[in-house]
Amino acid sequence: MSHQRTEDAVIRDVLVESETWAVVGLSTNTTRAAYGVAQMLQRQGKRIVPVHPAAETVHGEQGYATLADIPFPVDVVDVFVRSEHAGDVADQAVAIGAKAVWFQLGVIDEDAAARVREAGLDMVMDRCPAIEWPRLGPVDAVEGARP
Repeated sequence: MSHQRTEDAVIRDVLVESETWAVVGLSTNTTRAAYGVAQMLQRQGKRIVPVHPAAETVHGEQGYATLADIPFPVDVVDVFVRSEHAGDVADQAVAIGAKAVWFQLGVIDEDAAARVREAGLDMVMDRCPAIEWPRLGPVDAVEGARP
């Protein structure tokens, strides 16, 4: 279970083993952090899925109004909403069978994190994949092996 691994190990596993990231709060607003983080994830070969009430297409990917509307499996639910709404999103992530939940920088809900872990999902809180990728993400052939 994820709580038996170090936080860095959980982060590394989520970054390495995931393919599809549902980005909750992602819209066409280029000034929002979600926009840039989703773009970075795409550059790293991840499929991003915008989740926003407007269901906009972002970075060439069809958007969905809710997690439940996504018609295919999601590996990671990346949460760009205020902390008071994060628990509901985390519960939805569990309900759709996601493998991990990632709360962005400043998104903190310890009760929701505990529920996610109890459901058997990996949980990352108050972190950003754009910051963690250079530190713990997959290494390509150009970079060489990590020490």
